Amino acid sequence: MYFTLLYSYFSGVVSSPLDSSSCLLQGQFNLNGQHKAGDVVLGGLFEIHFFSVFPDLSFSSEPQPPTCHSFDILGFRQAQTMAFAIDEINRNSNLLPNVTLGYSLYDNCVKLGIGFRAALSLVSGQEEQFILNETCAGTPPVIGIVGDSSSTRSIAISTVIGLYSVPMVSYFATCSCLSDRQKFPSFFRTIPSDAFQVRAMIQILNHFGWSWAGLLISDDDYGLHAARSFQSDLVQSGGGCLAYFEILPWGTDQAELRRIVDVMKKSTARVVIVFAHESHMINLMEEVVRQNVTGLQWMASEAWTAATVLQTPDLMPYLAGTLGIAIRRGEIPGFKEFLLQIHPDLHHNNSYGNSIVNQFWEFTFQCRFAPPPAGWLEDGGTLCTGQEKLEDVENEFLDISNLRPEYNVYKAVYALAHALDDMLQCEPGKGPFSGHSCGKLQRLEPWQLVYYLEKINFTTPFGDQVSFDENGDALPIYDVMNWLWLPDGTTKVQNVGEVKRSAFKGEELTIDEDKIFWNFESKQLRSVCSENCPPGTRMARKKGEPVCCFDCIPCSEGKISNQTDSMECTSCPEDFWSSPQRDHCVPKRTEFLSYHESLGICLTAASVLGTCMCAVALGIFIYHRKTPIVRANNSELSFQLLLSLKLCFLCSLLFIGHPKLWTCQLRHAAFGISFVLCLSCILVKTMVVLAVFKASKPGGESSLKWFGVLQQRGTVIVLTSIQAAICTAWIVCASPVPHKNSQYHNDKIVYECAVGSTIAFTVLLGYIGFLAILSFLIAFMARNLPDSFNEAKLITFSMLIFCAVWVAFVPAYISSPGKYADAVEAFAILASSFGLLGALFGPKCYIILIRPERNTKKAIMGRGTQS
Repeated sequence: MYFTLLYSYFSGVVSSPLDSSSCLLQGQFNLNGQHKAGDVVLGGLFEIHFFSVFPDLSFSSEPQPPTCHSFDILGFRQAQTMAFAIDEINRNSNLLPNVTLGYSLYDNCVKLGIGFRAALSLVSGQEEQFILNETCAGTPPVIGIVGDSSSTRSIAISTVIGLYSVPMVSYFATCSCLSDRQKFPSFFRTIPSDAFQVRAMIQILNHFGWSWAGLLISDDDYGLHAARSFQSDLVQSGGGCLAYFEILPWGTDQAELRRIVDVMKKSTARVVIVFAHESHMINLMEEVVRQNVTGLQWMASEAWTAATVLQTPDLMPYLAGTLGIAIRRGEIPGFKEFLLQIHPDLHHNNSYGNSIVNQFWEFTFQCRFAPPPAGWLEDGGTLCTGQEKLEDVENEFLDISNLRPEYNVYKAVYALAHALDDMLQCEPGKGPFSGHSCGKLQRLEPWQLVYYLEKINFTTPFGDQVSFDENGDALPIYDVMNWLWLPDGTTKVQNVGEVKRSAFKGEELTIDEDKIFWNFESKQLRSVCSENCPPGTRMARKKGEPVCCFDCIPCSEGKISNQTDSMECTSCPEDFWSSPQRDHCVPKRTEFLSYHESLGICLTAASVLGTCMCAVALGIFIYHRKTPIVRANNSELSFQLLLSLKLCFLCSLLFIGHPKLWTCQLRHAAFGISFVLCLSCILVKTMVVLAVFKASKPGGESSLKWFGVLQQRGTVIVLTSIQAAICTAWIVCASPVPHKNSQYHNDKIVYECAVGSTIAFTVLLGYIGFLAILSFLIAFMARNLPDSFNEAKLITFSMLIFCAVWVAFVPAYISSPGKYADAVEAFAILASSFGLLGALFGPKCYIILIRPERNTKKAIMGRGTQS
């Protein structure tokens, strides 16, 4: 329909066969308007009336034009803002010097059909006949349009006039769809896009920590596009989720409204965001009051933030504390004085249609200009004289304390003026157009103005920067409003912050929380699906529910979470473990066989005791070295045996304390060599006993020559050297090293000595076992020798103890973790050493100290008195 209308009216501008130099209009619209001539004319579309009536379109006769009624005084004030801005520019010698701006302002009557008629009239002209050049080429009646106020009308109008690159600067159309430069190449606006309004809403939600909210929208371009942007940006920001999403019906669909309010009532979301017009809110709030749904935090879009119709005593118990986004409030110096100078056109000299100034005058003073309508005077009506004083009228027309749409109109007019000024300052030969040409005032084309509009950058007297981005959107700025409910029952909408985007710092939100009125006892509410997980837990999303709904799962051992929004627990470093609360890592406890614990103290005491006992026994033997019992038992080997036992007791100390490289290397070597030295002495003593017995028999004297002193010493050295070679090869090839073991306990580090080579350790133990078994077998063979004091019996018994200890050691060592393995080995060393010391030297010391009468040659040979 729009393209058909455009074609019909633009195609009507053709050369007349009667006059080739004139163009004729197809038809003319009867529109409400206000006009001022100028060198360059700007158009404007405003809501001057709320409603319109269309005639019957039977087409049996020429259709009558639609009529408008219910004057909108605020819409008229917006139109006068454009008139004021143009008047101010004409008086400014620095902007557009020597150029006079004019304007043509039309009423769209809040109707797309009428707004479209007005737009076509602006771009094609209203004159019955206007003279151009011979080819009907030349500048159109207007080079740019300020408007429209509605997204829907702006979409329709800009789609058409954009085909001819006529710039259109809207002051109130917020639909994010209008940022599509492919569809709307010549559309600009001084009001932020809904996309920014949506982001501003999300920033407010994030500021207060409201992650769980409901969304209500109107069923039109404004609501649907806002909802699409809101859902998309909310997901990208990750700052919240929608508990529900509902579309408000047109009209009073009570069943649907009842269902929506019931959803709001049952939801756990305490924040309700509404992108809708105040008419939708009126119907919704009636149902909210009916169901008495309180305790909600309302967030208003700019469409109803300042709706006074909702600020009533009946609704404020529910809507008090509302936070809303409002168009930036501005100050326009001299505007009130300009409004007071408005006067009607008493001569009705208006060839473009009905004067909106006269309609304003009639509405304000409740009079009619002559000739009045039929019956007006008879019903007591009065005639307008034009001398009435606006100063005497009390209405919101002269209240300029809260200029918001007007401020956007003001910026839109100045944007067009600055673009035109930049174009007229172009130096010939340096222009941006074909052949470096410049636009000329005599042959001005609208598309040339679009080029300069994209590049404007100026600052208003109020301090706001105005420029357009690549989508035709101005640098956005919104005020954050709060509905304050005063104790006397009155209502005040106060500014509590702002949200804006600058060219350098990005988007910024500033809120003064101390000024906010909260309609809750706790001053401020929480609106979350699930409370933040405490430190030490992670979020686990609930299946089939939004991401804001989750359970809190404790972190497992060794992992922590010190954030309230963590999806995963992080593992602690290798030497650290999680605290009991799982909120931070602590160093792992260390464990080793320490001198400070009871087990270490006991083993140390036993080692020192055994060493002292060896020293005592050695002292006794040295002191009584000339007694028969000492001499009869090979005193030299006895001394070597006591020294080796002392080393065995002392080497157990290497298994206590923090493992170090030298202790790990020395402990097994010292243990192995000491015990081999000990067992070598025992083996040689046993073999000497057996050789002496055989030598006492006839023909056995030759056996002693193999067991002289040198042979005894050599045998001990050779047997011990074999073990020393084993230990040396072990340390060189696969040395035992300190090792931090976390396998036994996750929360502690067990310091131990890794053996390096299990084979080498096995060979070391096997060699000791071999000598022990060999000594046991030889001693067992000599146990029944006919001596009164047969040492072979003592050796046999000592070897039984030794073998029993080390046979039990193997499974105990394997099954003991950490420090207990070291304790088992140290205990085995001490036990076997005590066994050898007690079995071999206990009886002898007893005889030397307690029964000296048995320490004689006769007693030892079995010929003395036994007692």
